[in-house]
Amino acid sequence: QVQLVESGGGLVQAGGSLRLSCAASGRTFSSYAMGWFRQAPGKEREFVATISYSGRTTYYADSVKGRFTISRDNAKNTVYLQMNSLKPEDTAVYSCAADTSPWGSGSPTRKYDYWGQGTQVTVSS
Repeated sequence: QVQLVESGGGLVQAGGSLRLSCAASGRTFSSYAMGWFRQAPGKEREFVATISYSGRTTYYADSVKGRFTISRDNAKNTVYLQMNSLKPEDTAVYSCAADTSPWGSGSPTRKYDYWGQGTQVTVSS
């Protein structure tokens, strides 16, 4: 069983920055690929960024490439999403997720089987 708890969301003006954190339970965090996904009102959940178990491989949606950075600290069982140059269209509930198949590549097409509750990010124009 893996528990994921997100934090760091909030209200920010366009052009601003936020850093999301996701703290994970369990002793095998360092073997999991992790990801961030988001869901805006009336829209389906979409992939934002994912990272391999080692942190050496990352993937980004085209819409956030160059603005968002995913990283992880395996010693702290935490994955981060640094979001810069935020736009109103980034407004959504952001959730972190874990792919608990060991040594995952972080590909966004893999099955992410544990999810956090999400944190709201609102970007005003």
